Amino acid sequence: MEKLREREPESPAGPLAAAPSLAVQFFLIPLSVVAVVVAIYGGFRMMVTDERTPEEYLLEVRAGGRDRRWPAAYELSRLMGDPGIEERHPGLGKALVDAFIESGRDDPRIRRYLALAIGRLGAPPPGTMAALTDALDDADSETVISVVWALASLGDETVVPRIVSMYQSADSGVRKMAVYALGVLPDDGAHTTLRAALGDPTPDVRWNAAVALARHGDPRSAGVLARMLDRDHVTGLVTASETRIDPAGDVMISGLRAAAGLGSGGVGEALRAAVAALAESDPSVKVQSAALETLDALDGAPIGVAERR
Repeated sequence: MEKLREREPESPAGPLAAAPSLAVQFFLIPLSVVAVVVAIYGGFRMMVTDERTPEEYLLEVRAGGRDRRWPAAYELSRLMGDPGIEERHPGLGKALVDAFIESGRDDPRIRRYLALAIGRLGAPPPGTMAALTDALDDADSETVISVVWALASLGDETVVPRIVSMYQSADSGVRKMAVYALGVLPDDGAHTTLRAALGDPTPDVRWNAAVALARHGDPRSAGVLARMLDRDHVTGLVTASETRIDPAGDVMISGLRAAAGLGSGGVGEALRAAVAALAESDPSVKVQSAALETLDALDGAPIGVAERR
């Protein structure tokens, strides 16, 4: 997901400028996409153990055996994390988009990984946005989630109306990624969909909406952010796993970072008091540290002061 952060322009002085390192990296990315790009890496590398060129992987995607094609598409998505790969392989972007279009009735896993690879293009070829927006009608919700991420990553604001329409999806994962994308992409400043999503029936969609609004400096996120800082409330809505020992703490840290992004003029006294309480007595050292950094950001102190307290 690094590419999204690299594409974000520097904001002028304002609510987000008070805490730049906290205000950017706080979205609750849908688990499906995280799993695609991180958690299952080791298993796939056992299936594809040699380093090959993107062209070789593309050939395997198009003509390889059933059990080799989707791992090859995965490897392509991984290779696209190399910032110099497009320069070394001219025409790669067009080849990726062509392969994605051809995969319309193929194994959904191939389309998901190709969408992630396209989302990492630095210079998407003509037709890229059209190919991706057409895929928003895909029957596979995981593919749609990957496509929405790719559209957000490429940063073309003309897709905002189409992504807004994706919030009407019955799939909470699609809605969550649509909200994430709307938090990254510029819009007309009304944030109508994000405000509506504050009342979404799915908790992490509400949380992502609050974080997205805070990122835009909208104080209407404060109510949901306050609930994100309530450990008892959040604990009843999330479950632990082998990779998430303290999932409630993860949500709280996201809420704290979002509050830092709002700035002192947007958090209000109640939210600030909740942050101070976490800094004083939360059982998690990580949450306490994040709360201290948030207080420093709200007071205008440099980020990292909390580490010296």
